[in-house]
Amino acid sequence: MVGAVSCASMNDREPTSVPTWFRRGVWYAIFAVLLTAAVLWLFNRVTGLILALLMAVFVSFALEPAVKYLAGRGWKRGAATGLVFIVSAVLVGAFIAIMVPAIIDQGSAIAEDLPSYVEEVTAALDEWLDIDISESMFEGGSPDFEGLLSDYGTDLASGVLGFGSALLGAVITGLTVALFSFYMVAEGPKFRRVVLRVFPPDRQREMLRIWEIAVEKTGGYVYSRLLLAAASALITWIALRVIGVPNALALAIWVGVVSQFVPAVGAYIAAVLPVLAAFFESPAKALWVLAVLIAYQQIENYLLAPRITARTMSLHPAVAFGSAIAGIGVLGALGAIIALPTAAIIQAVISGYLEVHPVVDEQGASA
Repeated sequence: MVGAVSCASMNDREPTSVPTWFRRGVWYAIFAVLLTAAVLWLFNRVTGLILALLMAVFVSFALEPAVKYLAGRGWKRGAATGLVFIVSAVLVGAFIAIMVPAIIDQGSAIAEDLPSYVEEVTAALDEWLDIDISESMFEGGSPDFEGLLSDYGTDLASGVLGFGSALLGAVITGLTVALFSFYMVAEGPKFRRVVLRVFPPDRQREMLRIWEIAVEKTGGYVYSRLLLAAASALITWIALRVIGVPNALALAIWVGVVSQFVPAVGAYIAAVLPVLAAFFESPAKALWVLAVLIAYQQIENYLLAPRITARTMSLHPAVAFGSAIAGIGVLGALGAIIALPTAAIIQAVISGYLEVHPVVDEQGASA
């Protein structure tokens, strides 16, 4: 009887209405999901522009010290910016003009010498190790290198359209970076005022200080690396000329640029090309080139680099390596280039807000 009454009371109870805040929360959640999807879609569409802007900021910071130097000596800021950009463009153009013909010439020489070199290696293995490669591995005689190159050329020709599209995209990106960089440098003071207006006066001083640190660290990094690259290229060029390696100037410039502007592993990557070029001349020359590059790297690490970069970059090697790896993971090759100055800027800004205390040793005395 009691159960029947309780069931009747439950059936007579009105259904509980959904709270207003719950409905509003559902709509807010749906709106947040749609907004996030829209932002991600838009970010995916403008990723190239964002990367171009980041590169433009890096270039503007790198060129700002030179423009400021000329402006301090009576040059108008626009004219100083134009001169710095022209000199930079000439240097980049000269690098391309020297490297491209050398790469083509060296590649052709390697392709021509490769068959005879393979024959020499197989003959040496046959003589020293009693391995008859020439007869057992190639039933139809020696490999048809001309046929292989022809097939490779056919495959390469099929990708010419894609290469052209990539080249056009690179040119457009380069022009975009140059345009934004020129504006940021030529209109530097005005641009800073526009950015600082969105902050209150007390924050403006901090932002201006951070801006100056970024310019100082980035400019110092680039110019110190240019000095080290010039020294490395000069020593490498002299060594390659003495040893007798072809395309010595192009290989020396390659070593100088790659060893200084590719973080952490640049010296090892840069050494591959000149050692390979010398190896196809003779193994003895390759050993001499490798010995010279290793010796110079030690001189640079312990004598030149500490003096040149003492006032520009003070990063621990582990921090530099970790920054380079993180930069590659986030932005690829661009991240590798800007990783070190970015890490130096962050370190300098953080150090300005940290209070350093004396370290207490195990006996309780300050050290």
